[in-house]
Amino acid sequence: MATLSDRLDHILGAKAADSLSDAFDMNTVEDLLRHYPLRYATQGQPLTEEAPEDGSHITVIGRITKTELKPMRNRRGSLLKVLLDTGSGRPVDVTFFNGDKVRYVVKEGLRAMMSGTVSYWRPGSWNLSHPGYLILPETEDDSVGTFTKVRGGGDLRGLAQSAKGAGGVDVSFMEREFIPVYPATAKVQSWDLLACVRQVLEQLDPIDDPLPEDVRDDRALMPVSDALRLIHLPEHKSDIDRAKERLRFDEALALQLVLADRRHEVAGRTARPCPPRADGIAAAFDRQLPFELTAGQRQVISEISADLGRTQPMHRLLQGEVGSGKTIVALNAMLQVVDAGQQCALLAPTEVLAAQHYRSLRGMLGELGTAGELGAAEQSTRVVLVTGSMSASAKKAALLQAVTGEAGIVIGTHALIQDNVEFFDLGMVVVDEQHRFGVEQRDALRAKAKAGSSPHLLVMTATPIPRTIAMTTLGDLETSTLTELPRGRSPITSKVVPRKLHPNWVDRAWERILEEVKDGRQAYVVCSRIGDDEENGGSGKRGRGKAAEEKETPATQAVVDVFDMLRAGPLAGVRVGLLHGRLPSDEKDQVMRAFNDAEIDVLVCTTVVEVGVDVPNATVMVIVDADRFGVSQLHQLRGRIGRGKHAGLCLLITDAAPGGSAMTRLEAVAATTDGFELAVLDLRQRREGDVLGAAQSGTASSLKLLSLLDDLEVITAAQDLARQLVEADPGLREHPGLAGMMHAAVDGERLEYLAKS
Repeated sequence: MATLSDRLDHILGAKAADSLSDAFDMNTVEDLLRHYPLRYATQGQPLTEEAPEDGSHITVIGRITKTELKPMRNRRGSLLKVLLDTGSGRPVDVTFFNGDKVRYVVKEGLRAMMSGTVSYWRPGSWNLSHPGYLILPETEDDSVGTFTKVRGGGDLRGLAQSAKGAGGVDVSFMEREFIPVYPATAKVQSWDLLACVRQVLEQLDPIDDPLPEDVRDDRALMPVSDALRLIHLPEHKSDIDRAKERLRFDEALALQLVLADRRHEVAGRTARPCPPRADGIAAAFDRQLPFELTAGQRQVISEISADLGRTQPMHRLLQGEVGSGKTIVALNAMLQVVDAGQQCALLAPTEVLAAQHYRSLRGMLGELGTAGELGAAEQSTRVVLVTGSMSASAKKAALLQAVTGEAGIVIGTHALIQDNVEFFDLGMVVVDEQHRFGVEQRDALRAKAKAGSSPHLLVMTATPIPRTIAMTTLGDLETSTLTELPRGRSPITSKVVPRKLHPNWVDRAWERILEEVKDGRQAYVVCSRIGDDEENGGSGKRGRGKAAEEKETPATQAVVDVFDMLRAGPLAGVRVGLLHGRLPSDEKDQVMRAFNDAEIDVLVCTTVVEVGVDVPNATVMVIVDADRFGVSQLHQLRGRIGRGKHAGLCLLITDAAPGGSAMTRLEAVAATTDGFELAVLDLRQRREGDVLGAAQSGTASSLKLLSLLDDLEVITAAQDLARQLVEADPGLREHPGLAGMMHAAVDGERLEYLAKS
């Protein structure tokens, strides 16, 4: 007998186990049984008087009444034309393309099962083209029967071989209503997996159900033992539905238990409270603001302020549309912490963004951010920047201000996580674009607080997260959402520019830039890659599967080439700058400063400007090879314009075919500026398996049946149950089955990715 934790080589033998391990990283019985069918083929369905639909897959059993070998018209080889009498009154026309080989097996008078796709050559006349086939033994009735030698081809031969045992081949399972079809590879076919699954299920011991009986009864869920059997070998459609319902809930619960455990662990920490002060820097900053905050910003500031005043560390996600004013909300929170005598660290994903935050915060604070300098306000703090590419002397000075407490706000990239960075009294960590950082990185920065104290945590994202995604991937965080745009933000119009269809429209795009520059405004031109030494389209995030990437793709324009072309041609009369990730850090900063100070009219760049860059005078963005970017990335890029009093214009240049998926994606982006609507579209197009799967995390996806977008009720119920269980039984010591399910479903690498989703 076998248990879920048994190794496959002990059950299946080394050869089969090695194949499964190499192809799917399966090593245990549970790994195999959690490899669910992709779909189910309906086998053995009888042929009715009605003609089947074109493209439908049917399986028929009958007697071969005629075979005729014919040469192919336009190439070498022959066709075998076959008539199969199924007893329905009309023989089935069957065509085999490798007629010379098949004719020695497919002969007149024999009984056969044939399975294939219906093709209509002309109205009213259909045919099965090159089906899978199996020659059947003679029986007294119409059953398939048992035989010792498999004669056939295609999928049916493979299925028959998988059923081969000591007593011969019993293919009676082919008459089942549903036959599982598995995700497979060239070396491990679906029928190989079916044979392994059947062998394992025959030996499987009863499984101790990790889900409490009262929970199963409350949700009318079948035992997990039944679910794992019926998902593979169902008798009825209802078996599939009920098995999926149980296993889908298990997936949701496993994730929610992890998040509930993390949430409980955070709740057990202690933070030093930072109550608001009426006479502090935060209040002074609020009084000097030259504009009025939105009602949404006021509400979120109030929520965060209340969190900071507690002895339990804040653990909050701040999400909002591009340009919704998250930075000023975060700054208000940081100043409240500084008023309490503690420090804040702001972690940004890139040096460009870190430098932008530094300039932006210094600019907003004015005299309030120049402590120790001539002319500083009486109530003030100091803001410093720490990045990996700073000179040794500049970095030493910044680190000194952090460790002595002179700097109230320390901004940096991953450099802040390094061991040599110390804080005098770290009270709060702000993580910008949280999906760029994992749990371990956040924890490494939090660990720099004083012993016995945990800093407050605020994570921000400008990529809107649908509710179900937030609940499933960030369920340990309280969520605040900014939905309004601040006053002064201007509308953005987006247009798709089909380069092949209307090449003159591209010329018009450059003219629009010249018109804006003539009126004193600025523009971005964004490209998907840097230069020719990269793989084609290297930095473009297309959100496609591996198969799509392996296909030959059209050439894309490199940023260095576009820069040279524009500077020498369409934009020869204006000041054009170049910015990309391979430039030295000081040069990147210099270019960004020049653009910010309007010394550059047009910035030709890569996605280094994707987030955080704030130049209100920039009104036009042209995105070259726009189909190479994902929906959310296009929305992020577009958010760099329209940040001032003038309307924004975003032009999406593409060679994508009209009516294709890439063009549809671009048209959807052009049609709306609703980030939440686009986030859902993006996730649906990229497929949820990719969101939490091997394409991102380096491991197989732990979510096989659960839809993060569609299963809100299941996710909500699992979240409620997980929090109740963890609250009553921290560590799940009284529920070892649930603890095992949680750890088996979500390992460390997957958790790391869940935090980045």
